[in-house]
Amino acid sequence: MTLPHSLQQAAAKATEASALLQDPAALRQANKPQLRRYEVCSLLPNGGIAETRHIAPALPIFEDAFCAFTRGSLVETSTGPIAVEDLLPGDEIVTQGGSCRPLVWKGTTSLVPSRSDAKGRAHRLTSFMADSLGLQKPASCVVAGPSARLLRMPPHMQIAEDTPQLLTLAEEFQDGMNIFETAPPTVVDLFHLCLPEHAVINVGGLEFETYHPGPEALKLVSYAIKTLYFNLFSHVDSLRGFGPLAYERASPMSDGPLRG
Repeated sequence: MTLPHSLQQAAAKATEASALLQDPAALRQANKPQLRRYEVCSLLPNGGIAETRHIAPALPIFEDAFCAFTRGSLVETSTGPIAVEDLLPGDEIVTQGGSCRPLVWKGTTSLVPSRSDAKGRAHRLTSFMADSLGLQKPASCVVAGPSARLLRMPPHMQIAEDTPQLLTLAEEFQDGMNIFETAPPTVVDLFHLCLPEHAVINVGGLEFETYHPGPEALKLVSYAIKTLYFNLFSHVDSLRGFGPLAYERASPMSDGPLRG
């Protein structure tokens, strides 16, 4: 004798409910959003430095503002290369073309790259071996975070030889040999940087962008999320405060530009 379909469904749901009740961690995960701690170091109008800690959801809009550079990444400044963790607001960062602009914001968070979040979103890193993109590009191994973008186009995204250079996510350059995915099973500190305007800077010999959320970043989020987001940045109170993008961004796994 077979069970009616409705009874089979009821049994399956009862089993799932029982499993949740027996696993408090699963129950918490089902009812509560994952939170993450974000640390911010900002340049104040009077030249001082403010350090703050924030708790906010582990959502892309927040994580992308912190997950570009790993500890030890060397950022080119007016006084020479400085590890990203040692940078302070007010330090003069060398931008593309050789001019210098002050660092106004540095964000830091910690996560385990090998561990996916509740929605299955991974935070895997990209390792660039020395000279993988040309002589001294980079000069030594550079490990970039999931939100890092380079002003460069990988071969599979170039339509023609004169394809303009776009800001492209680091993961698009993975070739499995000299540029590859890495996912440490331990906690990794990640950083991102803001200048007064969006720019391209030299990190380890490669041209990376500074942080910019994109003009459409907050289009579909709630007022509460917007409020939490702007609490992270003392130098802006709206998306207009970030200014325009210095370069267009490439769409992931496509050939077209993306202005977001």
